[in-house]
Amino acid sequence: MINQLLNRKPFEAAMEEKEGGLKRTLGALDLTVLGIGAIIGAGIFVIAGRGAQAAGPGIMLSFVLVGIACLCAALCYAELASMIPAAGSAYAYTYATLGEFPAWLIGWFLVLEYSVASAAVASGWSGYFNKILHMLGAALPDSLTHSPLDTTTPGMMNLPAICIVLAVTVLLVLGVRESARVNALFVALKIAVLVVFIVVALPYVKPGNWDPFLPFGWPGVVKGGAMIFFAYIGFDAVATTAEECKNPQRDLPIGILGSLGVCTVFYIIVAAVMTGMVPFAQLDDPAPLAKALSLIGKDQFAALISVGAIFGLSSVIMVLMMGMPRIWFAMARDGLLPPVLGAIHPKFRTPWIATIINGVFVAAVTGLLRLNEIAEMTNIGTLSAFIVVAIGVWILRVRSPEMKRGFTAPLLPVTALITIVSCSWMMWALDALTWKYFAVWTVLGIIVYFVYGVHNSVLRPGAPAKQQA
Repeated sequence: MINQLLNRKPFEAAMEEKEGGLKRTLGALDLTVLGIGAIIGAGIFVIAGRGAQAAGPGIMLSFVLVGIACLCAALCYAELASMIPAAGSAYAYTYATLGEFPAWLIGWFLVLEYSVASAAVASGWSGYFNKILHMLGAALPDSLTHSPLDTTTPGMMNLPAICIVLAVTVLLVLGVRESARVNALFVALKIAVLVVFIVVALPYVKPGNWDPFLPFGWPGVVKGGAMIFFAYIGFDAVATTAEECKNPQRDLPIGILGSLGVCTVFYIIVAAVMTGMVPFAQLDDPAPLAKALSLIGKDQFAALISVGAIFGLSSVIMVLMMGMPRIWFAMARDGLLPPVLGAIHPKFRTPWIATIINGVFVAAVTGLLRLNEIAEMTNIGTLSAFIVVAIGVWILRVRSPEMKRGFTAPLLPVTALITIVSCSWMMWALDALTWKYFAVWTVLGIIVYFVYGVHNSVLRPGAPAKQQA
């Protein structure tokens, strides 16, 4: 039993192309745009204002701190992605480096990251959508925009959130190329809106609003970083499309590092402008950028920001919901989940059943969750995955230095150590309740593995030879 728990998937099997598998249509630019689509969204349009309540104007340093941590993690991801261009992202890397049980746990944590984050962002999308309808004099009633579990304004369902999730599900079933094209349009629109925000707001920046710069000290900066870490999840979603890349060894590192670099620059600039316009205490709002513009009398541009948020959050939902079925696909192919989740559509070449199941699940829960409460749960799952990836790339450098690498992370093991320490630090800064929920989720995952996965793994002793890697 112990041997199976630590049984590593051979690299030859991890890199093997499956006949009749996913369709290879994505290039380096597609991957970079997908990454930007996943990263720039709820973090900057929604959570940045909440993070400022913990860090004050030092939220700029929070973005820098998280950016450095994510850069180091991205370098580790890029090296492993160039070595193991397989669907599954951190799950696939962990299976090949640390073994089956650690891989299962990381896959289970990624389920938490992608599915729950998709639901949370869809709820944020619904809020902005209804705000725009309100501006047009056609707002939906509260009963159709709030869940039955909403403690302040209970309703029947969050209809806009359900509709956007189902629409994205249909698009993802039709093909990754088609989804990438729609995402590219959304990315162009939201980047344009952020540029407008910077240009309009910059003349209103008052340096006095940055004093004191660290009202809560460095602990506040770290706490703010742990809260706005949600803003950076998404570049790992690029790695889940490895089996749909034309040249994964070259294009995956470009897509991962390129998207992260572009987004980090935007985050720091927007955070500086936002906290310079108005006192940070006034940014505790679900739409902090629009709120800041309204406070300086730029209501027309506040409306434009709301429209931009719709596009921004749409692309985040799309890429997150693209990533989750591909992780399920990889886990099902390894026997750790039911084989139905690994089914490929004969025409569209997408994991269509996993995509539909994920879409129905996200649509069902999106009305039951609030973004501020669920963001930290998403963060802790992502941070744990980053730590394991850093450990994995370090182990491979020692164990298999001769292996061909399309990209080599610089300054290893320093890069891996920075990732491990910084991500652990931010995990420690999360609330105790978040850790309790995470512990419950982990225990549930262990139960599922020992009830199903351990008995159906293709690497289990006695598995048919044709199934074994």
